[in-house]
Amino acid sequence: MGFNIQGRKRLLGLLLGCSLITVPAFAATPFDRLQVAAQVTERATQSLLLDITRAGERLVAVGEQGLVLLSDDGGEHWRQAEVPVSVLLTAVSFADEQQGWAVGHDGTVLHSTDGGSNWSLKLDGNRINALRVEQLEAQLDTLSLEAEADPVVQENLEFALDDALFAQEDGPNMPLLDVWFADPQHGFVLGAYGQLLQTRDGGSSWQTLGHRLPNPDRFHLNSLLATSAGDLYIAGEAGLLLRSRDRGEQWEALESPYEGSLFAMAELNGLWLMGLRGNLFYSPDGENWQAQALNATATLNGALAVDNKLVLLGQGGLLQAGDRAGFAPLLQERSRQSLSAALVAGTQLLLVGEGGIQRKTLPAGAAQ
Repeated sequence: MGFNIQGRKRLLGLLLGCSLITVPAFAATPFDRLQVAAQVTERATQSLLLDITRAGERLVAVGEQGLVLLSDDGGEHWRQAEVPVSVLLTAVSFADEQQGWAVGHDGTVLHSTDGGSNWSLKLDGNRINALRVEQLEAQLDTLSLEAEADPVVQENLEFALDDALFAQEDGPNMPLLDVWFADPQHGFVLGAYGQLLQTRDGGSSWQTLGHRLPNPDRFHLNSLLATSAGDLYIAGEAGLLLRSRDRGEQWEALESPYEGSLFAMAELNGLWLMGLRGNLFYSPDGENWQAQALNATATLNGALAVDNKLVLLGQGGLLQAGDRAGFAPLLQERSRQSLSAALVAGTQLLLVGEGGIQRKTLPAGAAQ
């Protein structure tokens, strides 16, 4: 299976270039982004940023070359946080105003205990590869002791172990693409090649779950949504749509309304699912999906609810708001720079993407 991550939090073409850092020509050893801290730059707010969230009243944005930006005044001013790696960061999530997590390329998992001011490396692709091998070998050893072991389960575990051993030889070449924590102790990270990991102890230990998913082709896992009803959904490559109704213990594959890549989900009077070429779907129950007309063919990267409307963000600066009755451009002024994520701060809509941070004044009545 070829590696072809697109859409939400990726911004194709840019990631390949922006995930690299210029190093001196005389450097004698290979450059390891996991070993080099993020550099301070005066152009941080104009750099590629892929996600933005809240840590209490603080705003936190993440992006290229390990950038983590913080604002304590609603997005008017920003400063850089201390980050020990210089990989492309793709997603950020806070369990409370102090405990935060960010993920990115090379299997990077970062943790902050002070609202995002400082970050420590908790997991990387090398450790993930080793964990997969250790845990799969242990499961196979346990299975071999069972008198009536299921041969299908054994075969699947052996295949997963072969794949894990190959990945270990290849190195930490796995982007993580989303992160979600239910509380400071319990969370998930997920990404390319069907990677899903869980921690129950605040990142002290991790369990690899990708081999347990109904995803035999190891399609990329692009986004995780936790609904108000307590269900978890994962949207992924090739129309992959998974659901867990027990906080991630068991996962089921749902019939997908689309065979192309899905990049994001949102909840607003039901569930919304979006992906390549402007494909947008609505479901009242997470099982029955209806296509929603959208006068655009740009890839949809993300969405958020604003004043009981769904705001869509996409490639080429797509920014539309609406509901099941239809969608229309949210603002008259439109940049061609692709958008990845957004949030509302007062009357301002803060957008992140190819052009860094953009602040737009919401139309009257459109603020939460």
